[in-house]
Amino acid sequence: MRMVSNGSGPPRFRLMMSDSRHSYASFLLATQLNHLPEENLLEPNCVCKVKKAVRNTMSDGRFVLVVVDMEILQSAEEAGGKIGDPTPYNTEGKTSPQQDPDSSASVSASPPPAAVPGPSYRNNSSHRGGFAGKSTMKVPPMNASPMKTSPMKTSPMKFSPMKVSPMKASPMKGSTTEVSPMKASPMKASPFKASPMKFSPMKAASTSPGYPPKVISIAQLNPYQSKWTIRARVTNKSSIRNWSNSKGEGKLFSFEIVDESGEIRITAFNKEVDKYYSLVEQGKVYYITKATLKVANKQYSTLNNDYEMTLHAQSSIVPCDDSQGIPAVHCDFVPIAELENRDNNDVVDVIGVCKSAEDVSRITTKSSREVSKRALSLIDTTGKVVTATLWGEEAEKFDGSGQPVVAIKGARLSDFGGRSLSVLFSSTVLVNPDIPEAFRLRGWFDQEGYKLNSQSLTETRSSGSGAKTNWKSLSDVKDEQMGHGEKADYFSCVATVVYTRKENCLYQACPSDGCNKKVIDQQNGFYRCEKCNREFPNFKYRLLLSANLADFGDNQWVTCFQETAEVLLGHSADTLGQLRDTDEAAFDEVFQKANFTTHIFKNRVKLETYNDEVRLKVTALEVQPIDHREYSRRLLSNIRKLAE
Repeated sequence: MRMVSNGSGPPRFRLMMSDSRHSYASFLLATQLNHLPEENLLEPNCVCKVKKAVRNTMSDGRFVLVVVDMEILQSAEEAGGKIGDPTPYNTEGKTSPQQDPDSSASVSASPPPAAVPGPSYRNNSSHRGGFAGKSTMKVPPMNASPMKTSPMKTSPMKFSPMKVSPMKASPMKGSTTEVSPMKASPMKASPFKASPMKFSPMKAASTSPGYPPKVISIAQLNPYQSKWTIRARVTNKSSIRNWSNSKGEGKLFSFEIVDESGEIRITAFNKEVDKYYSLVEQGKVYYITKATLKVANKQYSTLNNDYEMTLHAQSSIVPCDDSQGIPAVHCDFVPIAELENRDNNDVVDVIGVCKSAEDVSRITTKSSREVSKRALSLIDTTGKVVTATLWGEEAEKFDGSGQPVVAIKGARLSDFGGRSLSVLFSSTVLVNPDIPEAFRLRGWFDQEGYKLNSQSLTETRSSGSGAKTNWKSLSDVKDEQMGHGEKADYFSCVATVVYTRKENCLYQACPSDGCNKKVIDQQNGFYRCEKCNREFPNFKYRLLLSANLADFGDNQWVTCFQETAEVLLGHSADTLGQLRDTDEAAFDEVFQKANFTTHIFKNRVKLETYNDEVRLKVTALEVQPIDHREYSRRLLSNIRKLAE
């Protein structure tokens, strides 16, 4: 056994193995088995069982056996040294005439009779539940002497079923060729008028057009392979991104694939983006071959694989109609309760029932880019709840009605506010996935989970703020003098709308993106924005609503901006503007309907000075409907605490 360095990748171990009769030195241990020699479980003279191996043919004709799965049966000490007196195994069989014909690693050395096809072997290492009934034919080089032309006294020769096409004297290297079952009628015993048949080594080629290629699993891939094909399902596909650095600029996209053995990330650049982006679809299965395999850059890939692929001009991606045995997603789910024991910034897979989902809100990043976000509360059978944040299009499209089961692959764990999860650009979000874990979770929640008094790992926080949010009554806000400090305070409350001021709740704003300043009517069909220093032929309506809220103890005036005002009134600003101009009665009715409705309000409170007058300003950041079941649980929990 010898360790071979592998540059920046994990080391590889080369093995010489013996079956007590023959020995062979070209065994290579797959990286996932590196722990065996590193822990001194695999050592010289130990007895082991090779459960799975893949044969890779090198460019010079030699082959290497990559050991993918192995079991240690006896340690070297228990075995008591070398077993037997093995002789070196020769793949051509010239020095080992007494080899085992049934061995899957050997090929018959003696050439078959000139008119009889070579033996057929099943390649067990290439199809794991794949193409049943197809076998491969290994044809050794044949040095046939000229056949005599005298009449054959034998009975008609019987071939195994075979579709016979004229054999061209093309070279044939000793690699496997895959042939379909052959249909042939017996040959007539008439004299042969054949000239000597010349056979030179034939290059491996499929004799049946359209026959599926030799397929290996993702776990069997390694940089030492020259020819391979994998069959896998696309689980995640990115959008096209542009890049620019000192070497130039271009575009790229990446996608992730999975089969029954594992997963891997594939990236395409420039011309390959144009070639494959429209072809690759999430959820579909493909044959993929001739991509470059390299050590994975963990900065961009969170998959559990030491390698990743890059497509090039010779790469091939072909749709596959046979998806049997290919999983929809490969996840290693972590129970929510265990997230407390994980390190900050760990990337994990989680699954849970979405107890509640906040409305979409928009925040401005440090780069002045607006993005959408939505927070989900997920619970699993551990009874713990964690908040997971969706971003961008994922947040806008998510539908939390019906409390669906949500599986997130590749979420980043954060210690912000206790424990919380954030969906990354490379993450995959599945709603009600067709997997056993989702069915078990659904049954548990419907039977008992919904009534569980759960505990959240994440502190409840207000959108757009980093401050802790507490449930307060309106009287608590004044009694505790909230907002009187240097920084604003945040609180949540359940309150009823008593009155809304419809006067001056709408104003005409600048129509340009990112500018909400009030415009001035020029009385000539144009509206001027002083901030943009431009005139526009149109404007957009914006809401700035004052509402009086009340609960059992007090009341409070709050300010609602565009998003919260639209939720409270149930109409968009544009609709309200049109109603005010065309149907004042309908406009008034909207405000009447909003009165005496009860909601959950998430608020910001701060003491401000305006015209030398100090006043407490409360701004509603979010307006949400009441989940009465959850609200009742919280009240019961408060009662228990008071009773202690």
